[in-house]
Amino acid sequence: MLKLGLIGCGKMGGALLQGVCSALDGKQDLHVALCDAVPAAVKSLREALPVQTSTGTPAQAAADSDVILLAVKPQDMQALCQTLSQLSGQRLYLSIAAGISLADLQSWLGTSQRVIRAMPNTPALVGTGAAAFARGTTTTDADADLARTILGSVGTVDEVPEKLLDAVTGLSGSGPAYIYTVIEALADAGVLKGLPRATALRLAAQTVLGAAKMVLDTGKHPAALRDEVTSPGGTTIAGLAQLEAHGLRHALIQAVSTATDRSRELGQR
Repeated sequence: MLKLGLIGCGKMGGALLQGVCSALDGKQDLHVALCDAVPAAVKSLREALPVQTSTGTPAQAAADSDVILLAVKPQDMQALCQTLSQLSGQRLYLSIAAGISLADLQSWLGTSQRVIRAMPNTPALVGTGAAAFARGTTTTDADADLARTILGSVGTVDEVPEKLLDAVTGLSGSGPAYIYTVIEALADAGVLKGLPRATALRLAAQTVLGAAKMVLDTGKHPAALRDEVTSPGGTTIAGLAQLEAHGLRHALIQAVSTATDRSRELGQR
């Protein structure tokens, strides 16, 4: 039986837990221990889970678990980890707190504990997340495989060196906000040209979804897919010329770069 704990039953932690429950449904017995400072959050998540659950303090949830998802706010992480460091035995801790380094986590939890630091994103809430993780010095290959199962249950997952997690934050962690802005702008343009608001928004969102799926499913470079729909002298090349003239590509590159730098700054506090 896999004993999985969740400390912090907010949206992201809850999404990961529900995803892994679905992924392991019928394949492995699962027990879940839940903890949150807000009792209503625990109650709501507990009612949504199709597995055996228990509740309690952070220490009780961790003591009842082999793997613990740490999904609390970054400013609460040190105190939580120092409380958990008083427990006997070894466990795997998977943190999704932004800006908290592996070195800090291992120092607070105890150097004998196995630690993984991950950066998921909010589309995990609808099963289409993009996540990356880095492993601590005592983490095993089996631990990394388990992290892939947990994070991969709600989307894609990649393992990277810890030094690249800031870039992951700038790209996929913050990226949904960039794309929401693109969708909104496309919809506004459709309204400008006479489309009803609901129709324009649906067309814009579905177009982004479809284009992303084409990249993932075909394995083709985005430039190759773009060329397939860009006819000489046609509408698409006319639109692309305007995007280049107004610097869309440069703006997106700078957004990712600036967000990466900011993530690095936050981690150094």
